[in-house]
Amino acid sequence: MRNFSSPGRSTVIASNGMCATSHPLAAKIAIQMLEQGGNAVDAAIAAAMILNIAEPQMTGLGGDCFVLVKPAGVEEIIGLNGSGRSPAALSSDSIRARHSIMPVHGVEAVTVPGAVDAMVTLSKDWGKLGLKTILAPAIHYAQQGIPVGARTAFDWSSGAAFLQGVAKDYYLLNGKIPTEGQVFRAPQQAEVLRRIAMEGRGGFYEGEVAEDMVSSLNALGGSHTMEDFAKTACDYVEPITGTYRGTELVELPPNGQGATAILLGNILEQFDLSALDPQSAQRVHIEAEATKLAYDARNRFIADPDDQDVRLAHMLSPETARQLAAMVDMEKAMEAPAVRSESVHKETVYLTVVDRDRMAVSLIYSIFHSFGSGMASDKFGLLFQNRGAGFTLEEGHPNEAAGSKRPMHTIIPAMLKNDGKVIMPFGVMGGQYQSTGHMRMVSNIVDYGMTPQESMDTPRSFAEAGELRLEDGYSEQVRADLAALGHNVKVLDKPLGGAQAIWIDEENDVLHGASDPRKDGCAIGY
Repeated sequence: MRNFSSPGRSTVIASNGMCATSHPLAAKIAIQMLEQGGNAVDAAIAAAMILNIAEPQMTGLGGDCFVLVKPAGVEEIIGLNGSGRSPAALSSDSIRARHSIMPVHGVEAVTVPGAVDAMVTLSKDWGKLGLKTILAPAIHYAQQGIPVGARTAFDWSSGAAFLQGVAKDYYLLNGKIPTEGQVFRAPQQAEVLRRIAMEGRGGFYEGEVAEDMVSSLNALGGSHTMEDFAKTACDYVEPITGTYRGTELVELPPNGQGATAILLGNILEQFDLSALDPQSAQRVHIEAEATKLAYDARNRFIADPDDQDVRLAHMLSPETARQLAAMVDMEKAMEAPAVRSESVHKETVYLTVVDRDRMAVSLIYSIFHSFGSGMASDKFGLLFQNRGAGFTLEEGHPNEAAGSKRPMHTIIPAMLKNDGKVIMPFGVMGGQYQSTGHMRMVSNIVDYGMTPQESMDTPRSFAEAGELRLEDGYSEQVRADLAALGHNVKVLDKPLGGAQAIWIDEENDVLHGASDPRKDGCAIGY
């Protein structure tokens, strides 16, 4: 039980349905869909479309999504890969002639958006209310506007620097960065949503909307074609699983990094974390070293499985984890994980909904970096994602940039199961952090008995790019102890990621919603 005399959030508990998102209006709209007789899929799509306007720096119609769905009455989990591909004409040789690494904000990094096709498919296959009903709230709010929230304003103030060309006209207000409380409107996107509601995927991937995106990208130097957009299609995929001290972690297979979370969990299982203080330097050190090793494997192997053998069995093998765990030195931080592991290896929104019938949806939806590529289409102001920045230009690498190929993705939805039953859909936002964030959440619950809300309220750490990045919730002594171990400690000036979760309490037949205080959102139930 939390200390009610201190700042914090209570878990939201309800019986009939629950939604947890990063914006209150999105959560409210999701519950509205459930109350109208819709199911968790209807509610999730409706909420996601609200986030296009509530958090445009994080997500939009020009992005990708990944989804896990547990239908009502069964425990089987269905996976959907809604990530788009590079244009067919993309050439790594051509990019290498101009760049040494994939440009983050260049047109070369713009992949075809896959989220719209995925959500239209989800609505058709699993929803109840239909596109006209579930898109109506987003159409209304795109037209009328949504006041900018506190965290959104914070992100907007830094992300606006990446806006280029016509995108400045659409995502600045009279040339200035929106501030908290100002109303942001996107009437051109309301028109795009109307076309999707009436025509389905054809209203986005064909006709005037697609022509606007293709002509805008071509004018920026892109090789995208109408055919690239027309042939975009999501894929149903078989989820992958791992077990952490008896609790099953369900993730999506590559091209996402879900296998990294499972490998990280397998490494952490080799250590008795429950014997350590959850905020101790020892726990942070073990997690940091395990993260370095797991992410080194990710960077070597994860790619588009249609194009390369991603060595998934190797990443999920307990023996791989045992060998990697043996490389962790409890007295010293490693500098180059690739050297040690050579012998073993040859910006985003998340939401979750559970309905009255216990259909559960875990959905993550993103344009990657803040405001994606920073570029938008001329007529409709659709931001282009920069997921192609996830490719590498290393010749022969499984994730080398190429035409009609999906890049390695950081965004990953997840679910937990106990005794074969789904107990919690959840997700953690935060770019590269997400695999580590998944296992931090799982470990907090399994090793320390925290509730999902308590887990979100604790400070986070992440080993990335030669630094050990700490939120400011860690004590000065912990920072000093980590520096003494050789870590390059950096205290962050902004939050690390965000999370949403719904715990399915079968014993009491209620739902426990948790929402990260680092975001503007909340959990709402009825």
